[in-house]
Amino acid sequence: MQYATHYEEGKKVSFKKFDLQLAGLLFLPDDFDADGTYPAVVVTHPGGGVKEQCSSLYAWHLARAGYVALAFDASHQGESEGLPRCLEDPFSRVEDIRSAVDYLVTLPYVDEERIGAMGVCAGAAIP
Repeated sequence: MQYATHYEEGKKVSFKKFDLQLAGLLFLPDDFDADGTYPAVVVTHPGGGVKEQCSSLYAWHLARAGYVALAFDASHQGESEGLPRCLEDPFSRVEDIRSAVDYLVTLPYVDEERIGAMGVCAGAAIP
């Protein structure tokens, strides 16, 4: 079986984490209806990565399966704010994910009782 390895980029969004602005890509289901509600997933990239790499590919596939999916750059990385650049801090990453969930619950079409999060690692296969 072959899998699509190319995707259409999601809608650019941003949200706050304390005093930092984080950059994300929001992926919506093909049959998206703004009056409906959908389960959602936050997808975080591996260390040293950015949202346009594997996390967006996973988010795109999740949206094809009916989820609202948010891939984002962790603070200090990619298009997100934070100094020093390229900082890898697991405690900060947890706060990044919490902030992404906080953003998703502000969207009227996200079912706030059905939000999950997943981390992806480089080189992982799309099932």
